[in-house]
Amino acid sequence: MARVHLDELRILLLSERESGRLVQIQKDLFASVGRHLEAQYTCLYACEDPFSDEARVLIERIAAIKETMLDLYRIRAEKILSLARSQEDGQYIDREELKKLLPEEKDMFDQVVMALAQARCRLVEGSIPRAPAHPGSDRESDRCAAVLAAVAAEQPAFVVSRVLQDMEPFMGVDGRIYHLQREDLVTIPERNAEVLCERNIVLNINPGK
Repeated sequence: MARVHLDELRILLLSERESGRLVQIQKDLFASVGRHLEAQYTCLYACEDPFSDEARVLIERIAAIKETMLDLYRIRAEKILSLARSQEDGQYIDREELKKLLPEEKDMFDQVVMALAQARCRLVEGSIPRAPAHPGSDRESDRCAAVLAAVAAEQPAFVVSRVLQDMEPFMGVDGRIYHLQREDLVTIPERNAEVLCERNIVLNINPGK
């Protein structure tokens, strides 16, 4: 989409809203619109009079495009969540629907399916008393064991490090916010520790690391 037309985006949004299935969209739609918005912001900042009609039109156009794309994302996300629930529940889903997912949406789908499976195994399989075993009854347990093993394998590795200087709070690859000060002895994700070691902010003291 070399040039972004707001009317075309609104037609696409309407199709997505009215269809019970995912609508096929360009793989680079969001990136293309993002580049267009950057160009629009450049034009806006170049306006000598921020209260001119030109600036007002640009502001309204930028807001309309952003709102349209956000609505498009939300509607598609709801459909993707529904697909993920069906997949995790073992129901039939049309593989053609999955082909319509953008790469980022496919990542979302996979992560939601895994999160649902993990929660089911921990809450249902792990807390509800099981019936007496009979042939084939361990199938769900085997499935849960595989799910939890896969989740464990994806968890980031941690290392013990000594903080060499005060630093601003940051989010680790594990999603936690770390508030570190000089001389703290901490356990942080290995990937974060490697970056901080390279910058001489922390010292890795894990044996063999």
